[in-house]
Amino acid sequence: MEKKWWKESVVYQIYPRSFKDSNHDGIGDLRGIIEKIEYLVWLGVKAVWLNPVYDSPNDDMGYDIRDYEKIMSEFGTREDFDLLLETLHKHDIKLIMDLVVNHSSDEHHWFVESRKSKDNPYRDYYFWKKGNGFKEPNNWASFFTPSAWTYDELTEEWYLHLFSEKQPDLNWDNPALREEIYSMINRWFDKGVDGFRMDVINLIAKKEGLPDGSKPTDGPYVFSDEHFAMQPKLHEHLQEMRRRCFDHRNCMCVGETPFVNTSNASSLIETGRELDLLFHFELMDIDSRNGKWDYIPFNIMKFKKLMNSWQEALSWNSLFWSNHDQPRTVSRFGDDSTEFYRVQSAKMLGVAMHFLKGTSFVFQGEELGMTNYPFTKIEELRDIESLQFIRNATKGDFLDFAWKGILKKGRDNARTPMQWDDSLYSGFSDVLPWISVNPNYSSINVETEMNNPDSILHFYQKMISLKTKSEVLIYGDYEPLFLDNEAFFAYIRRHEDKQIIVICNMTKNHVHLDYPKEWNHQEVILSNYENYDVLFQPYEVRVINLVQHNE
Repeated sequence: MEKKWWKESVVYQIYPRSFKDSNHDGIGDLRGIIEKIEYLVWLGVKAVWLNPVYDSPNDDMGYDIRDYEKIMSEFGTREDFDLLLETLHKHDIKLIMDLVVNHSSDEHHWFVESRKSKDNPYRDYYFWKKGNGFKEPNNWASFFTPSAWTYDELTEEWYLHLFSEKQPDLNWDNPALREEIYSMINRWFDKGVDGFRMDVINLIAKKEGLPDGSKPTDGPYVFSDEHFAMQPKLHEHLQEMRRRCFDHRNCMCVGETPFVNTSNASSLIETGRELDLLFHFELMDIDSRNGKWDYIPFNIMKFKKLMNSWQEALSWNSLFWSNHDQPRTVSRFGDDSTEFYRVQSAKMLGVAMHFLKGTSFVFQGEELGMTNYPFTKIEELRDIESLQFIRNATKGDFLDFAWKGILKKGRDNARTPMQWDDSLYSGFSDVLPWISVNPNYSSINVETEMNNPDSILHFYQKMISLKTKSEVLIYGDYEPLFLDNEAFFAYIRRHEDKQIIVICNMTKNHVHLDYPKEWNHQEVILSNYENYDVLFQPYEVRVINLVQHNE
Protein backbone atom coordinates (compact mmCIF):
# COMPACT_ATOMS: atom_id res chain seq x y z
CA MET A 1 0.00 0.00 0.00
CA GLU A 2 1.54 3.28 -1.15
CA LYS A 3 1.63 5.77 1.72
CA LYS A 4 0.22 9.26 1.15
CA TRP A 5 -0.50 12.20 3.47
CA TRP A 6 -4.16 12.18 2.50
CA LYS A 7 -4.47 8.55 3.56
CA GLU A 8 -3.15 9.43 7.01
CA SER A 9 -5.31 12.54 7.47
CA VAL A 10 -8.80 13.21 8.75
CA VAL A 11 -10.28 15.98 6.60
CA TYR A 12 -12.54 18.58 8.20
CA GLN A 13 -15.06 20.18 5.85
CA ILE A 14 -15.78 23.86 6.43
CA TYR A 15 -18.83 25.59 4.97
CA PRO A 16 -17.41 29.15 5.24
CA ARG A 17 -20.72 30.99 5.20
CA SER A 18 -21.77 29.20 8.38
CA PHE A 19 -18.52 28.61 10.28
CA LYS A 20 -17.57 31.90 12.00
CA ASP A 21 -18.40 35.56 11.31
CA SER A 22 -15.50 37.88 12.14
CA ASN A 23 -16.72 41.19 10.72
CA HIS A 24 -20.24 41.39 12.20
CA ASP A 25 -22.34 41.03 9.04
CA GLY A 26 -24.00 37.71 9.89
CA ILE A 27 -21.99 35.81 7.27
CA GLY A 28 -19.06 33.52 8.00
CA ASP A 29 -15.74 34.50 6.45
CA LEU A 30 -12.07 33.63 6.04
CA ARG A 31 -10.94 35.64 9.06
CA GLY A 32 -13.50 33.71 11.10
CA ILE A 33 -11.88 30.44 10.04
CA ILE A 34 -8.46 31.80 11.01
CA GLU A 35 -9.84 32.60 14.48
CA LYS A 36 -10.78 28.94 14.96
CA ILE A 37 -7.68 27.17 13.66
CA GLU A 38 -6.58 26.31 17.21
CA TYR A 39 -9.87 24.41 17.54
CA LEU A 40 -8.98 22.37 14.44
CA VAL A 41 -5.52 21.70 15.86
CA TRP A 42 -7.04 20.47 19.14
CA LEU A 43 -9.48 18.26 17.24
CA GLY A 44 -6.56 16.64 15.45
CA VAL A 45 -7.58 17.08 11.80
CA LYS A 46 -4.79 17.22 9.25
CA ALA A 47 -6.60 18.81 6.32
CA VAL A 48 -9.44 21.26 5.65
CA TRP A 49 -11.79 21.08 2.70
CA LEU A 50 -13.16 24.55 2.04
CA ASN A 51 -16.45 24.94 0.19
CA PRO A 52 -16.23 27.54 -2.62
CA VAL A 53 -14.89 30.95 -1.58
CA TYR A 54 -14.65 32.33 -5.11
CA ASP A 55 -16.49 35.40 -6.36
CA SER A 56 -20.12 34.41 -6.98
CA PRO A 57 -23.63 35.90 -7.20
CA ASN A 58 -24.65 33.03 -4.89
CA ASP A 59 -27.57 31.63 -6.80
CA ASP A 60 -26.37 28.24 -5.52
CA MET A 61 -24.32 29.38 -2.53
CA GLY A 62 -20.99 29.72 -4.30
CA TYR A 63 -21.33 26.84 -6.73
CA ASP A 64 -22.07 29.38 -9.44
CA ILE A 65 -18.63 30.95 -9.89
CA ARG A 66 -18.26 34.37 -11.46
CA ASP A 67 -14.46 34.54 -11.14
CA TYR A 68 -12.31 31.50 -10.30
CA GLU A 69 -9.40 33.61 -9.04
CA LYS A 70 -11.15 36.26 -7.01
CA ILE A 71 -12.39 35.83 -3.43
CA MET A 72 -16.07 36.40 -2.69
CA SER A 73 -16.30 39.85 -1.09
CA GLU A 74 -18.55 38.53 1.70
CA PHE A 75 -15.77 36.14 2.71
CA GLY A 76 -12.85 38.56 2.53
CA THR A 77 -9.91 39.30 0.27
CA ARG A 78 -7.02 37.49 -1.42
CA GLU A 79 -4.86 38.71 1.45
CA ASP A 80 -7.25 37.02 3.90
CA PHE A 81 -7.01 33.83 1.88
CA ASP A 82 -3.21 33.99 1.82
CA LEU A 83 -3.17 34.42 5.61
CA LEU A 84 -5.55 31.49 6.05
CA LEU A 85 -3.37 29.24 3.89
CA GLU A 86 -0.21 30.36 5.68
CA THR A 87 -1.73 29.84 9.13
CA LEU A 88 -3.07 26.38 8.29
CA HIS A 89 0.31 25.31 6.94
CA LYS A 90 2.06 26.62 10.06
CA HIS A 91 -0.09 24.18 12.01
CA ASP A 92 0.63 21.33 9.57
CA ILE A 93 -2.91 21.37 8.17
CA LYS A 94 -3.40 20.97 4.41
CA LEU A 95 -5.94 23.02 2.44
CA ILE A 96 -8.25 21.43 -0.13
CA MET A 97 -10.20 23.84 -2.32
CA ASP A 98 -13.51 23.20 -4.06
CA LEU A 99 -13.24 23.04 -7.84
CA VAL A 100 -16.45 23.68 -9.80
CA VAL A 101 -15.79 23.20 -13.50
CA ASN A 102 -18.85 21.39 -14.83
CA HIS A 103 -20.50 24.81 -14.97
CA SER A 104 -19.87 28.46 -14.21
CA SER A 105 -22.08 31.36 -13.27
CA ASP A 106 -23.99 33.04 -16.09
CA GLU A 107 -22.21 36.18 -14.83
CA HIS A 108 -18.76 34.74 -15.58
CA HIS A 109 -17.11 36.78 -18.34
CA TRP A 110 -16.85 33.63 -20.49
CA PHE A 111 -20.63 33.32 -20.55
CA VAL A 112 -21.26 37.06 -20.80
CA GLU A 113 -19.18 37.01 -23.98
CA SER A 114 -20.63 33.70 -25.13
CA ARG A 115 -24.19 34.98 -25.25
CA LYS A 116 -23.34 38.15 -27.19
CA SER A 117 -23.27 36.51 -30.63
CA LYS A 118 -23.05 33.16 -32.35
CA ASP A 119 -19.56 33.91 -33.67
CA ASN A 120 -18.11 35.15 -30.39
CA PRO A 121 -14.80 33.39 -29.53
CA TYR A 122 -16.34 32.23 -26.25
CA ARG A 123 -19.51 30.83 -27.82
CA ASP A 124 -18.26 27.24 -27.74
CA TYR A 125 -17.20 27.46 -24.11
CA TYR A 126 -20.85 26.46 -23.46
CA PHE A 127 -23.57 24.37 -25.07
CA TRP A 128 -25.71 26.49 -27.38
CA LYS A 129 -28.33 24.84 -29.60
CA LYS A 130 -31.21 25.77 -31.86
CA GLY A 131 -34.61 24.75 -30.59
CA ASN A 132 -36.67 21.81 -31.74
CA GLY A 133 -39.31 23.99 -33.29
CA PHE A 134 -40.51 26.18 -30.42
CA LYS A 135 -39.29 23.66 -27.84
CA GLU A 136 -35.97 22.90 -26.18
CA PRO A 137 -33.21 21.14 -28.18
CA ASN A 138 -33.84 17.94 -26.21
CA ASN A 139 -36.02 16.69 -23.36
CA TRP A 140 -33.42 16.70 -20.59
CA ALA A 141 -34.52 17.63 -17.10
CA SER A 142 -32.29 19.60 -14.74
CA PHE A 143 -31.41 18.84 -11.12
CA PHE A 144 -32.99 22.14 -10.03
CA THR A 145 -35.46 23.10 -12.78
CA PRO A 146 -37.94 21.16 -14.94
CA SER A 147 -35.97 21.74 -18.14
CA ALA A 148 -32.18 21.71 -18.52
CA TRP A 149 -32.43 24.42 -21.19
CA THR A 150 -33.04 28.18 -21.12
CA TYR A 151 -33.88 30.28 -24.17
CA ASP A 152 -31.85 33.41 -24.89
CA GLU A 153 -33.67 35.95 -27.04
CA LEU A 154 -30.58 37.83 -28.21
CA THR A 155 -29.19 34.99 -30.33
CA GLU A 156 -32.44 32.98 -30.44
CA GLU A 157 -30.78 29.81 -29.15
CA TRP A 158 -30.92 27.70 -25.99
CA TYR A 159 -28.12 27.01 -23.50
CA LEU A 160 -27.70 23.88 -21.39
CA HIS A 161 -27.68 23.91 -17.57
CA LEU A 162 -27.88 20.68 -15.59
CA PHE A 163 -28.44 22.77 -12.47
CA SER A 164 -29.82 26.32 -12.09
CA GLU A 165 -30.41 28.45 -15.17
CA LYS A 166 -27.68 30.68 -13.70
CA GLN A 167 -25.24 27.75 -13.89
CA PRO A 168 -24.61 27.10 -17.61
CA ASP A 169 -22.63 23.93 -18.36
CA LEU A 170 -19.12 24.28 -19.71
CA ASN A 171 -18.25 22.55 -22.98
CA TRP A 172 -15.22 20.37 -22.23
CA ASP A 173 -14.91 19.36 -25.87
CA ASN A 174 -13.44 22.81 -26.47
CA PRO A 175 -9.62 22.63 -26.02
CA ALA A 176 -9.39 26.38 -25.39
CA LEU A 177 -11.73 26.01 -22.40
CA ARG A 178 -9.69 23.11 -21.04
CA GLU A 179 -6.51 25.15 -21.29
CA GLU A 180 -8.10 27.96 -19.29
CA ILE A 181 -9.20 25.52 -16.58
CA TYR A 182 -5.82 23.80 -16.30
CA SER A 183 -4.02 27.12 -16.08
CA MET A 184 -6.37 28.27 -13.33
CA ILE A 185 -5.88 25.04 -11.35
CA ASN A 186 -2.10 25.33 -11.62
CA ARG A 187 -2.11 28.92 -10.44
CA TRP A 188 -3.94 27.85 -7.27
CA PHE A 189 -1.43 25.05 -6.79
CA ASP A 190 1.42 27.51 -7.23
CA LYS A 191 -0.09 29.59 -4.43
CA GLY A 192 0.30 26.56 -2.16
CA VAL A 193 -3.08 24.80 -1.98
CA ASP A 194 -2.79 21.07 -1.42
CA GLY A 195 -5.62 19.63 -3.47
CA PHE A 196 -9.14 19.92 -4.82
CA ARG A 197 -12.55 18.44 -4.24
CA MET A 198 -14.10 18.46 -7.71
CA ASP A 199 -17.80 19.16 -7.90
CA VAL A 200 -19.87 16.71 -10.03
CA ILE A 201 -16.70 16.06 -11.99
CA ASN A 202 -18.01 12.95 -13.74
CA LEU A 203 -20.70 15.04 -15.50
CA ILE A 204 -18.27 17.17 -17.52
CA ALA A 205 -18.52 14.97 -20.66
CA LYS A 206 -21.86 14.87 -22.47
CA LYS A 207 -22.91 12.36 -25.10
CA GLU A 208 -22.21 13.57 -28.61
CA GLY A 209 -25.29 15.10 -30.21
CA LEU A 210 -27.07 15.52 -26.86
CA PRO A 211 -29.83 12.98 -27.70
CA ASP A 212 -33.21 12.79 -25.99
CA GLY A 213 -33.49 10.81 -22.79
CA SER A 214 -35.67 7.72 -22.95
CA LYS A 215 -36.56 6.94 -19.32
CA PRO A 216 -40.27 6.73 -18.44
CA THR A 217 -41.64 10.06 -17.18
CA ASP A 218 -44.94 11.69 -16.27
CA GLY A 219 -44.00 15.00 -17.85
CA PRO A 220 -42.24 16.47 -20.88
CA TYR A 221 -38.74 16.33 -19.35
CA VAL A 222 -36.57 13.30 -18.64
CA PHE A 223 -33.68 13.04 -16.20
CA SER A 224 -31.12 11.72 -18.68
CA ASP A 225 -28.01 10.80 -16.70
CA GLU A 226 -27.27 8.05 -19.24
CA HIS A 227 -26.27 10.89 -21.58
CA PHE A 228 -24.30 13.15 -19.23
CA ALA A 229 -22.76 10.96 -16.48
CA MET A 230 -19.69 8.73 -16.87
CA GLN A 231 -19.44 9.26 -20.62
CA PRO A 232 -16.42 7.76 -22.47
CA LYS A 233 -14.78 11.14 -23.06
CA LEU A 234 -14.77 11.75 -19.31
CA HIS A 235 -11.70 9.54 -18.96
CA GLU A 236 -9.85 11.46 -21.69
CA HIS A 237 -10.53 14.75 -19.95
CA LEU A 238 -9.58 13.51 -16.48
CA GLN A 239 -6.40 11.85 -17.74
CA GLU A 240 -5.41 15.07 -19.46
CA MET A 241 -6.16 17.06 -16.31
CA ARG A 242 -4.09 14.60 -14.29
CA ARG A 243 -1.09 15.02 -16.58
CA ARG A 244 -1.37 18.79 -16.76
CA CYS A 245 -2.17 19.57 -13.13
CA PHE A 246 -1.75 16.74 -10.60
CA ASP A 247 0.90 14.20 -11.58
CA HIS A 248 3.95 16.24 -10.63
CA ARG A 249 2.56 17.50 -7.30
CA ASN A 250 2.19 16.08 -3.79
CA CYS A 251 -1.53 16.81 -3.82
CA MET A 252 -4.91 15.12 -3.48
CA CYS A 253 -7.87 15.23 -5.86
CA VAL A 254 -11.23 13.84 -4.77
CA GLY A 255 -14.15 13.81 -7.16
CA GLU A 256 -17.83 14.13 -6.37
CA THR A 257 -19.26 11.46 -8.66
CA PRO A 258 -23.04 10.97 -8.73
CA PHE A 259 -24.33 7.84 -10.52
CA VAL A 260 -21.07 5.94 -9.86
CA ASN A 261 -21.37 2.39 -8.54
CA THR A 262 -19.04 -0.40 -7.41
CA SER A 263 -18.81 -1.69 -10.99
CA ASN A 264 -17.50 1.46 -12.65
CA ALA A 265 -15.83 3.40 -9.82
CA SER A 266 -12.49 1.66 -10.29
CA SER A 267 -12.25 3.15 -13.80
CA LEU A 268 -11.75 6.52 -12.12
CA ILE A 269 -9.34 5.77 -9.29
CA GLU A 270 -7.82 2.35 -9.91
CA THR A 271 -7.41 1.64 -13.64
CA GLY A 272 -6.34 5.04 -14.91
CA ARG A 273 -5.74 6.74 -11.55
CA GLU A 274 -7.61 9.75 -12.84
CA LEU A 275 -8.71 10.69 -9.31
CA ASP A 276 -7.22 9.81 -5.93
CA LEU A 277 -10.59 9.44 -4.22
CA LEU A 278 -14.25 9.73 -5.05
CA PHE A 279 -17.48 10.54 -3.27
CA HIS A 280 -20.17 8.12 -4.40
CA PHE A 281 -23.86 8.65 -3.66
CA GLU A 282 -25.08 5.14 -2.88
CA LEU A 283 -25.02 5.73 0.87
CA MET A 284 -26.71 9.11 0.39
CA ASP A 285 -29.50 7.35 -1.53
CA ILE A 286 -29.93 4.50 0.95
CA ASP A 287 -33.02 6.07 2.56
CA SER A 288 -34.69 7.14 -0.69
CA ARG A 289 -37.26 5.30 -2.76
CA ASN A 290 -38.45 7.36 -5.74
CA GLY A 291 -35.92 10.16 -5.65
CA LYS A 292 -34.32 12.11 -2.84
CA TRP A 293 -37.48 13.36 -1.16
CA ASP A 294 -39.32 10.04 -0.88
CA TYR A 295 -37.83 9.01 2.46
CA ILE A 296 -37.75 5.43 3.71
CA PRO A 297 -36.35 4.31 7.09
CA PHE A 298 -32.65 3.49 7.44
CA ASN A 299 -32.09 -0.26 7.02
CA ILE A 300 -29.11 -1.76 8.87
CA MET A 301 -28.75 -4.84 6.66
CA LYS A 302 -28.86 -2.72 3.51
CA PHE A 303 -26.24 -0.42 5.03
CA LYS A 304 -23.92 -3.32 5.91
CA LYS A 305 -24.15 -4.80 2.44
CA LEU A 306 -23.47 -1.43 0.84
CA MET A 307 -20.46 -0.53 2.98
CA ASN A 308 -18.94 -3.98 2.63
CA SER A 309 -19.33 -3.88 -1.14
CA TRP A 310 -17.47 -0.55 -1.37
CA GLN A 311 -14.71 -1.71 0.96
CA GLU A 312 -14.26 -4.68 -1.37
CA ALA A 313 -14.59 -2.74 -4.63
CA LEU A 314 -11.92 -0.10 -4.02
CA SER A 315 -8.48 -0.21 -2.43
CA TRP A 316 -9.18 3.20 -0.87
CA ASN A 317 -12.51 4.84 -0.03
CA SER A 318 -13.81 8.24 1.01
CA LEU A 319 -15.55 7.88 4.37
CA PHE A 320 -18.31 10.33 5.21
CA TRP A 321 -21.78 10.52 6.75
CA SER A 322 -22.72 14.01 5.61
CA ASN A 323 -21.63 17.21 3.90
CA HIS A 324 -23.06 20.58 2.90
CA ASP A 325 -25.58 18.87 0.57
CA GLN A 326 -26.89 16.37 3.11
CA PRO A 327 -28.89 16.53 6.36
CA ARG A 328 -27.29 16.14 9.77
CA THR A 329 -25.82 12.70 10.47
CA VAL A 330 -27.40 11.99 13.84
CA SER A 331 -30.87 13.10 12.70
CA ARG A 332 -30.68 10.96 9.58
CA PHE A 333 -28.81 7.80 10.53
CA GLY A 334 -28.80 7.99 14.31
CA ASP A 335 -31.39 8.86 16.92
CA ASP A 336 -32.03 12.40 18.15
CA SER A 337 -35.32 11.53 19.87
CA THR A 338 -33.69 11.90 23.32
CA GLU A 339 -30.47 13.52 24.50
CA PHE A 340 -29.07 10.18 25.65
CA TYR A 341 -29.76 8.48 22.32
CA ARG A 342 -28.39 11.48 20.40
CA VAL A 343 -25.08 11.34 22.24
CA GLN A 344 -24.67 7.57 22.11
CA SER A 345 -25.76 7.14 18.50
CA ALA A 346 -23.56 10.01 17.30
CA LYS A 347 -20.51 8.42 18.94
CA MET A 348 -21.35 5.02 17.52
CA LEU A 349 -21.87 6.35 14.00
CA GLY A 350 -18.55 8.18 14.14
CA VAL A 351 -16.59 5.01 14.81
CA ALA A 352 -18.69 2.85 12.46
CA MET A 353 -17.74 5.05 9.50
CA HIS A 354 -14.36 6.52 10.29
CA PHE A 355 -12.56 3.34 11.37
CA LEU A 356 -13.25 1.79 7.97
CA LYS A 357 -10.46 1.72 5.39
CA GLY A 358 -10.19 5.07 3.65
CA THR A 359 -9.86 8.81 4.18
CA SER A 360 -12.32 10.27 6.69
CA PHE A 361 -14.23 13.49 5.98
CA VAL A 362 -15.91 15.14 8.99
CA PHE A 363 -18.42 17.89 8.23
CA GLN A 364 -18.44 20.87 10.62
CA GLY A 365 -20.73 20.22 13.59
CA GLU A 366 -20.70 16.45 13.13
CA GLU A 367 -18.24 16.31 16.03
CA LEU A 368 -20.88 18.01 18.22
CA GLY A 369 -23.81 15.87 17.14
CA MET A 370 -25.55 18.88 15.59
CA THR A 371 -29.09 18.06 14.44
CA ASN A 372 -31.52 18.98 11.69
CA TYR A 373 -33.33 22.30 11.98
CA PRO A 374 -37.09 22.38 12.81
CA PHE A 375 -38.16 24.46 9.79
CA THR A 376 -41.79 25.61 9.82
CA LYS A 377 -42.09 28.14 6.99
CA ILE A 378 -40.66 28.85 3.58
CA GLU A 379 -39.09 32.14 4.76
CA GLU A 380 -36.61 30.14 6.83
CA LEU A 381 -35.21 28.32 3.80
CA ARG A 382 -32.19 29.51 1.80
CA ASP A 383 -31.30 26.54 -0.42
CA ILE A 384 -32.29 26.84 -4.09
CA GLU A 385 -33.12 23.13 -4.32
CA SER A 386 -35.50 23.16 -1.34
CA LEU A 387 -37.09 26.44 -2.39
CA GLN A 388 -37.80 25.15 -5.90
CA PHE A 389 -39.25 21.96 -4.43
CA ILE A 390 -41.56 23.61 -1.91
CA ARG A 391 -42.74 26.30 -4.36
CA ASN A 392 -43.80 23.59 -6.79
CA ALA A 393 -45.69 21.84 -4.01
CA THR A 394 -48.46 24.40 -3.76
CA LYS A 395 -51.18 22.56 -1.92
CA GLY A 396 -52.68 19.43 -0.40
CA ASP A 397 -50.93 16.15 0.20
CA PHE A 398 -47.94 17.03 -1.97
CA LEU A 399 -47.20 20.11 0.15
CA ASP A 400 -47.18 17.94 3.26
CA PHE A 401 -44.91 15.44 1.48
CA ALA A 402 -42.55 18.27 0.46
CA TRP A 403 -42.24 19.63 3.99
CA LYS A 404 -41.55 16.19 5.41
CA GLY A 405 -38.83 15.71 2.80
CA ILE A 406 -37.20 19.07 3.54
CA LEU A 407 -37.28 18.50 7.30
CA LYS A 408 -35.61 15.13 6.83
CA LYS A 409 -33.24 15.70 3.91
CA GLY A 410 -33.14 19.39 2.94
CA ARG A 411 -29.67 20.88 2.39
CA ASP A 412 -30.28 23.82 4.74
CA ASN A 413 -30.16 21.38 7.67
CA ALA A 414 -26.39 21.20 7.28
CA ARG A 415 -25.92 24.92 6.61
CA THR A 416 -27.18 26.45 9.85
CA PRO A 417 -24.43 28.28 11.79
CA MET A 418 -21.76 26.40 13.69
CA GLN A 419 -22.68 26.31 17.37
CA TRP A 420 -19.74 27.68 19.35
CA ASP A 421 -21.33 28.62 22.66
CA ASP A 422 -24.66 29.39 24.35
CA SER A 423 -24.59 33.15 23.75
CA LEU A 424 -27.01 34.86 21.36
CA TYR A 425 -26.54 33.48 17.83
CA SER A 426 -24.42 30.65 19.28
CA GLY A 427 -21.15 32.57 19.16
CA PHE A 428 -21.20 32.39 15.36
CA SER A 429 -21.94 36.11 15.07
CA ASP A 430 -23.11 39.02 17.20
CA VAL A 431 -25.76 40.02 14.64
CA LEU A 432 -28.63 38.15 13.01
CA PRO A 433 -27.07 35.40 10.83
CA TRP A 434 -27.86 34.82 7.18
CA ILE A 435 -29.75 31.65 8.19
CA SER A 436 -31.25 30.87 11.58
CA VAL A 437 -29.28 29.17 14.33
CA ASN A 438 -30.69 25.83 15.47
CA PRO A 439 -32.74 26.45 18.65
CA ASN A 440 -30.85 23.71 20.52
CA TYR A 441 -27.57 25.67 20.40
CA SER A 442 -27.78 26.48 24.11
CA SER A 443 -27.02 22.84 24.96
CA ILE A 444 -25.26 21.62 21.82
CA ASN A 445 -22.18 23.79 21.33
CA VAL A 446 -18.38 23.65 21.41
CA GLU A 447 -17.94 25.40 24.76
CA THR A 448 -20.40 23.15 26.59
CA GLU A 449 -18.99 19.98 25.08
CA MET A 450 -15.39 21.06 25.61
CA ASN A 451 -16.18 21.28 29.33
CA ASN A 452 -17.74 17.80 29.37
CA PRO A 453 -15.19 14.95 29.02
CA ASP A 454 -18.03 12.55 28.11
CA SER A 455 -19.28 14.70 25.23
CA ILE A 456 -19.45 13.78 21.56
CA LEU A 457 -16.73 16.37 20.91
CA HIS A 458 -14.23 14.75 23.25
CA PHE A 459 -15.13 11.34 21.83
CA TYR A 460 -14.42 12.60 18.30
CA GLN A 461 -11.08 14.03 19.41
CA LYS A 462 -10.09 10.62 20.80
CA MET A 463 -11.43 8.85 17.71
CA ILE A 464 -9.50 11.12 15.32
CA SER A 465 -6.32 10.66 17.35
CA LEU A 466 -6.67 6.88 17.14
CA LYS A 467 -7.43 6.97 13.41
CA THR A 468 -4.48 9.20 12.47
CA LYS A 469 -1.90 7.47 14.66
CA SER A 470 -2.75 3.80 14.07
CA GLU A 471 -1.16 1.93 11.17
CA VAL A 472 -3.88 -0.70 11.62
CA LEU A 473 -6.74 1.78 11.25
CA ILE A 474 -5.05 3.57 8.35
CA TYR A 475 -3.50 0.84 6.22
CA GLY A 476 -4.93 -2.35 7.70
CA ASP A 477 -6.98 -4.83 5.70
CA TYR A 478 -10.75 -4.94 6.23
CA GLU A 479 -12.90 -7.96 6.98
CA PRO A 480 -16.61 -7.78 7.88
CA LEU A 481 -17.96 -9.67 10.88
CA PHE A 482 -21.41 -10.99 11.85
CA LEU A 483 -22.80 -10.45 8.36
CA ASP A 484 -26.19 -12.00 9.16
CA ASN A 485 -26.76 -10.15 12.44
CA GLU A 486 -29.50 -7.54 12.00
CA ALA A 487 -28.38 -5.34 14.90
CA PHE A 488 -24.60 -5.11 14.56
CA PHE A 489 -22.22 -3.55 12.09
CA ALA A 490 -18.83 -5.02 12.90
CA TYR A 491 -15.49 -5.55 11.26
CA ILE A 492 -11.85 -6.32 11.91
CA ARG A 493 -8.83 -4.32 10.70
CA ARG A 494 -5.52 -6.19 10.33
CA HIS A 495 -2.02 -4.88 9.68
CA GLU A 496 1.09 -7.03 10.05
CA ASP A 497 0.67 -8.75 13.43
CA LYS A 498 -1.89 -6.28 14.83
CA GLN A 499 -5.68 -6.48 14.83
CA ILE A 500 -8.46 -4.09 15.89
CA ILE A 501 -12.09 -5.15 16.14
CA VAL A 502 -14.95 -2.65 15.77
CA ILE A 503 -18.43 -3.64 17.01
CA CYS A 504 -21.38 -1.26 16.65
CA ASN A 505 -24.88 -1.88 17.97
CA MET A 506 -26.89 0.18 15.50
CA THR A 507 -30.16 -0.17 17.43
CA LYS A 508 -31.60 1.40 20.58
CA ASN A 509 -32.15 -2.06 22.04
CA HIS A 510 -30.12 -4.09 24.50
CA VAL A 511 -28.77 -6.83 22.23
CA HIS A 512 -26.82 -10.00 22.99
CA LEU A 513 -23.86 -10.76 20.76
CA ASP A 514 -22.27 -14.17 20.78
CA TYR A 515 -18.60 -13.54 20.11
CA PRO A 516 -15.34 -15.38 21.01
CA LYS A 517 -14.79 -15.50 24.76
CA GLU A 518 -11.17 -14.42 24.45
CA TRP A 519 -12.34 -11.00 23.28
CA ASN A 520 -13.62 -10.35 26.79
CA HIS A 521 -10.05 -10.27 28.07
CA GLN A 522 -8.74 -7.83 25.49
CA GLU A 523 -8.23 -4.08 25.81
CA VAL A 524 -11.18 -1.88 24.86
CA ILE A 525 -9.45 1.18 23.43
CA LEU A 526 -12.59 3.21 22.68
CA SER A 527 -16.24 2.93 23.69
CA ASN A 528 -19.23 5.10 24.54
CA TYR A 529 -19.99 3.00 27.65
CA GLU A 530 -17.86 2.11 30.69
CA ASN A 531 -19.06 -1.43 31.43
CA TYR A 532 -18.83 -4.24 28.90
CA ASP A 533 -20.70 -7.50 28.58
CA VAL A 534 -22.05 -9.80 25.89
CA LEU A 535 -25.22 -7.72 26.25
CA PHE A 536 -24.64 -4.56 24.25
CA GLN A 537 -26.42 -1.41 25.37
CA PRO A 538 -28.31 1.00 23.07
CA TYR A 539 -26.06 2.30 20.28
CA GLU A 540 -22.99 0.90 22.01
CA VAL A 541 -19.71 0.89 20.15
CA ARG A 542 -16.74 -1.13 21.29
CA VAL A 543 -13.27 -0.94 19.72
CA ILE A 544 -11.07 -3.83 20.84
CA ASN A 545 -7.31 -4.12 20.49
CA LEU A 546 -6.84 -7.82 19.85
CA VAL A 547 -3.46 -8.82 21.23
CA GLN A 548 -1.93 -11.98 19.84
CA HIS A 549 -0.31 -14.17 22.50
CA ASN A 550 2.55 -16.36 21.32
CA GLU A 551 2.36 -19.97 22.43
